Amino acid sequence: MSQVRERVAGPPAPGNAGAAASVPDVAGILTTVGEAVYEWSITDDRLVWSANAGTVFGLSDVGGLETGRDYAAIVDPESIASRHGAVLNGTAVDHGEGVGYEVQYTLLPDGLGSTRRLIVEDAGRWYADGGERPARAHGVVRIVNERYEREQRLAFLSRYDELTGYFNRQHLLATLGDALGHAKRGRVAIAFLIVAIDNFTAINEAYGFETADQVFAAVAQRIKGQLRDGDAIGRYSGNKLGILLMNCEEADMHAAAERFHAAVREGVVTTPTSSVAVTVSIGGVGLPRHARTVNAALARAQESLHRARAHGYGRFVAFAPSSARQARRRRNAALSSEMVAAIGNGRLKLFFQPVVDIEARQAVFHEGLLRLERSDGTFAPAKDFIEISERLGLIRLIDAFSLNGILAALADAPDARLSINVSAETVADADWLSRLANAVTKRPDLAGRLIVEITESAVIRNLEEASHFIATVHDLGARVAIDDFGAGFSSFRNLRSLAFDIVKIDGAFIENLAKSSDDQAFVRALSELAHTFDIDVVAEWVRDEQTVALLKKFGVNMLQGTLTGEAIPGPISTRGDRLEQSPAS
Repeated sequence: MSQVRERVAGPPAPGNAGAAASVPDVAGILTTVGEAVYEWSITDDRLVWSANAGTVFGLSDVGGLETGRDYAAIVDPESIASRHGAVLNGTAVDHGEGVGYEVQYTLLPDGLGSTRRLIVEDAGRWYADGGERPARAHGVVRIVNERYEREQRLAFLSRYDELTGYFNRQHLLATLGDALGHAKRGRVAIAFLIVAIDNFTAINEAYGFETADQVFAAVAQRIKGQLRDGDAIGRYSGNKLGILLMNCEEADMHAAAERFHAAVREGVVTTPTSSVAVTVSIGGVGLPRHARTVNAALARAQESLHRARAHGYGRFVAFAPSSARQARRRRNAALSSEMVAAIGNGRLKLFFQPVVDIEARQAVFHEGLLRLERSDGTFAPAKDFIEISERLGLIRLIDAFSLNGILAALADAPDARLSINVSAETVADADWLSRLANAVTKRPDLAGRLIVEITESAVIRNLEEASHFIATVHDLGARVAIDDFGAGFSSFRNLRSLAFDIVKIDGAFIENLAKSSDDQAFVRALSELAHTFDIDVVAEWVRDEQTVALLKKFGVNMLQGTLTGEAIPGPISTRGDRLEQSPAS
């Protein structure tokens, strides 16, 4: 084959018997897809190319590639494979139909030492022509630089994080697993640390995601500069880095953490748009002493990080075993299992505690309080299971249960006025509001007898979401109370701006009111301000008449606590102006 024909004869075009049909430009097609055809006569080493080969290789001509030896001379010496090796060094035998081959290698078309590289995919078939050794071959070479670069990029991303260039989570954990295995076999100490950028959400909001990414990459680079040979760093999650320290005793881990803190704090992180001061919190665990599996190592490093952040920004905490903490975990695990079962088998109950008028001592409304029925028939208060339910992601399910129970109680007791507690997660839950809207659309009388209580902490978590939630509840005809007021950091201004109907003073300010002048000053100021905004005031945890006398003096409207009524289980019915336990219960 001296040359691939550029035109191929074909039958006349339909309806025009005397004219030659238009035929494809084969060489042109091959060029557009980056391919050239060759025939190699192995016995005399003669190599013949299609007419477009020069264009494919980016050469003015292929006169210098007329033999197999010429072609082999421009193969990158670092290439493991070559056409010569694929054809001549194989063990396959030609039984008359030829032997196929496919190989990928790199060409230096401008000669050794050139910087231009072509990644070539070479596929063809060789023939022995009756002998035992290859006598001739023909095939196609394709330039696959773009595909190769994509494949290399995918291979890189399978192990490395695109933003930082360091290990991605999967490869980091695989490396941790290997190192942990070696440490156990060799009885050497290693450490795993999780580093979190403090206040990363605020950086995102203040400067934008692009700047936040640049900050994260800069922090990773500073910490990488403090690692020794053999240590590893990778992106553990969105704002966290994982660090593997080899041959690291507990004292070494503390010293390393201090180096990381200093490296991050040494100066502001400068980006093209801003300069940001950054600190990090670090949690670490010594291995295999305190964890013998990857999952255990991650859990204990995360736990240590959580404890570090609980003490403020820029701290380091190393994992240390604690019998008290282990006992608490066992209790939490048992309670969580019990909680999941209780939701399914009806052991989650609504109790109702009266909120009474301070003068008449008659119930103004009743607060619906969740109780968990234990296996022994006793009831656990909400404080024993709500926090763990939030951590387990069960709280929205529990709030939906509460809503259904309160709405049913309102429907069964036409004179009842009830309040329901919702979590911070539910404040942002459009589905909960939809459930409420559907219910009051069918029974408009329910809304006017419902009070929705949200805690101060839920309000300050996201003021915009809280404002939307309160406005929607008001639009549906219900009232809203801010619960546990004073326990968080909300300003008095929020009482008016968020349009609360009722403020419930946190019981911590009430239980020692008679003895604390500071608590008295707070309650008096809050009550006066609330009345200025036409907001009713409820005092929680009221236990004695001495406290009641002070609350009257300060202008508090309503009382709630053991003095005026314990919480009682439902179902409920109305009797006169007092809500009482139904005989059925």
